[in-house]
Amino acid sequence: MTTLKTRKVFAAAACPLALLGVAACGTEDTTAAAPSKESSSAAPSESSMDATSDLVGPGCADYAKAVPDGAGSVDGMAQDKVATAASNNPLLKTLVAAASGQLNKDVNLVDALNGGQFTVFAPVDTAFAALQQKMGPSFKTLTTAKGAKTLQTVLTYHVVQGQLAPNAVAGSHATLAGPAIKVTGSGNDLKVNGVPVICGGVHTANATVYLIGSVLDPMTKGHF
Repeated sequence: MTTLKTRKVFAAAACPLALLGVAACGTEDTTAAAPSKESSSAAPSESSMDATSDLVGPGCADYAKAVPDGAGSVDGMAQDKVATAASNNPLLKTLVAAASGQLNKDVNLVDALNGGQFTVFAPVDTAFAALQQKMGPSFKTLTTAKGAKTLQTVLTYHVVQGQLAPNAVAGSHATLAGPAIKVTGSGNDLKVNGVPVICGGVHTANATVYLIGSVLDPMTKGHF
């Protein structure tokens, strides 16, 4: 990942919900074949389940206040597959742009993400804004063909095969990028690679989503 040589100086803050309301921000074969459609035993049962039943994290109330209804709300996201659901969430504009070919035309993970069962650790817009500020001009590399492999690796490092509910998410989990992430804590005190979960257990039609305040780093197995 030569395009992120300066990564060690990054320190994207994980501020619970100053995160709301900030709108900031996949390889050689960037279409990424969709992984198998298996789901873990922790996957939620059909849509009969209350979409709010698994919510954990100190920012869930702020999320509900910021997006009380519509397709980007907790109830609304439960109706769509994850890439589609995220595109409707005003807190995830940059993540969606990065994963759908808008940031880099050579990186598009939409079909792959909508084609399986996943747990997604989703950096909110301020996480990408902080990353971009720290990287400065070198952030531009991620928007070019040269930076496509790096961008896709970073994005897929936030995705785990199978759905993991909040009561089953703690532990070490291999990601679609390869390197593992580590989830610690429980309830409202969950952390991934040391980054606090803002609001987790957000269900979509094929995924369980955890909103986080920093972009995770597959090289250090930490965060930027």
